[in-house]
Formats: sequence, C-alpha cells, structure tokens
Amino acid sequence: MSLRNMWESQMHIVYGTAWKKEQTAQLVEEAVTTGFRFIDTACQPKHYNEAGVGEGWYRAALKLGIDRSDMYLQTKFTPIDGQDPNRIPYDKQATLTEQVQQSLSVSLKNLNTEYLDALVLHSPLRRFEDTLIVWRQFEKFVDEGKVKVIGISNCYDLRTLQALYEEARHKPKVLQNRFYAESAFDTGIRQFCKEKGILYQSFWTLTANRHALATPDVKAIAATKQLTPQTLMYAFMMTLGHTPLSGTTNKEHMAEDVAIMERVVGGEQIFADDQEIAKFAEILGIPGHTSSLAD
Repeated sequence: MSLRNMWESQMHIVYGTAWKKEQTAQLVEEAVTTGFRFIDTACQPKHYNEAGVGEGWYRAALKLGIDRSDMYLQTKFTPIDGQDPNRIPYDKQATLTEQVQQSLSVSLKNLNTEYLDALVLHSPLRRFEDTLIVWRQFEKFVDEGKVKVIGISNCYDLRTLQALYEEARHKPKVLQNRFYAESAFDTGIRQFCKEKGILYQSFWTLTANRHALATPDVKAIAATKQLTPQTLMYAFMMTLGHTPLSGTTNKEHMAEDVAIMERVVGGEQIFADDQEIAKFAEILGIPGHTSSLAD
C-alpha cells in the first residue's frame, strides 16, 4: 500500500520523537529502517530535536534507497508559552505571523525538506483570535505548496475545534491529542473528527492506559492474536480509524509495531466483531462502548 493510501485509510502508526534528545537521529534512522514511514516532531527544542529527525530520516533514506515522497514528515509550530525561554526557535519580539513564518523556515531546514506533509499547531493559543492568526498563516503555507495539510494538537474542547473548523478556509485535517480517561477519551471530539474527515492521532496511547493493558483479560486477548498488549492497543486504535503514535526506543518494539501495522494494512481483521471491540473498549473505560466505535 502506498504512503498516500496508508494516510487515507488511517492504517498506520506514526513514530513520535519527543524527549529523545541526542539519540533522536539514531532512533529515527532505526525506526525508518525498521519500516516506519510516518514521523512526528515539533519545532520546540524544549522537548524535540527536530534537526536530529531530519538527519535520521535522511540517513535511513540513503541506506534504503527511498525518496522524500516515500516519507511523511509532520512537525508543529509551538507558541511561546510552550517554548523554553532560553531556546525559542524564532524571534520572540516578532509578530505572531512572523513567528509562524520563522518557525516553518527553521523546520524545513532542520528536516532536510522543501515541504511538509503536515504542519500542526501544538496547542490552541489563549485567545481564539490568536489561534486564527496562526491558522491564517498556515493556510498561506498550503496555498504556497510548502505544507500539504494542517492540523492542531492538544485541543480538548470540542467547541474550540468546531469554531476553528467553521472559520477555516483550509480545514484541519489532523487532530493530535492525548488518549486518556481524563478527557473521556475524546469521545465527542473523535465523533466530530469522523464526521468531518479529520485524522485523529493519539499520543500517550500506551502510557495513559498501562493499567488496563496489564490486566489478565487484555493479556489473554492479545495472546490469542499473537500480539502484545501494546500492539493490541495499536490495532484497536487503527480499527477505530485512528492513528496512534509510538515513541519506542527499543528495536524489538519497533519491529513489533511495524508488524502489526503491516497486518492491519494487509487487511487482517484483528478484532473479530463489534462485540470484541466493545469488550476491549470497556476494559479501557471508554464511555459508550458500543459497536458504533468501529463504524
């Protein structure tokens, strides 16, 4: 299946690169060599080594003989509130629009690319008016061919997402949120994303649900499918039409993640029916665990 088809089908796992510091280049190279093609990062030195991501995917591409078009590179514009005051990657005295422009220029250089597959706003700004200022510049990037699609992250208020969608000329195509009980697993937001064709990307997918994944019931289900509880979780997310992030630093786990992705992409139905999906959702504690989750 081509990269585009994998994007449209949502049957993939994104390699997440937060908190990898000086190991970033090596880990990204290993991830791509293992089979990952979707990479997420951010222009936020506080938590990401964006240049390391660029170095890592490029080294792997040379080794494998693949092209830029075989990769999906996604980064984020992080507002000042989310930056380390001592390592802001743009001029903090510049206008918000200029900060977005400068951030993109830094990202393109860091990532060794002339365009981005996706640019994501790391979080809504305090004022919705400022969020729209950022979004208008994002839209210009799309018009200029510098960015293919745009999205938003850490948006847990459905009304904010709805308002952005209504105001946007180029609609958000990606929403990346933490998938956890404290937000009721974004039940309403995920439904809105489904209705509007927005790809829901989940992070903290394993960490926030480690207790559920450690239960005997989940271990038993995973064993019958020749999976680990962790890869079963990823299969569950892909079955729902969502795209999980994996930030593993372990080569064996990378291979396991790629293997379950390939099984799903290959058409294997990991969950036998809606009842099995609902049972797994109930173990996780997802509200309204009905067959509609699999629609």
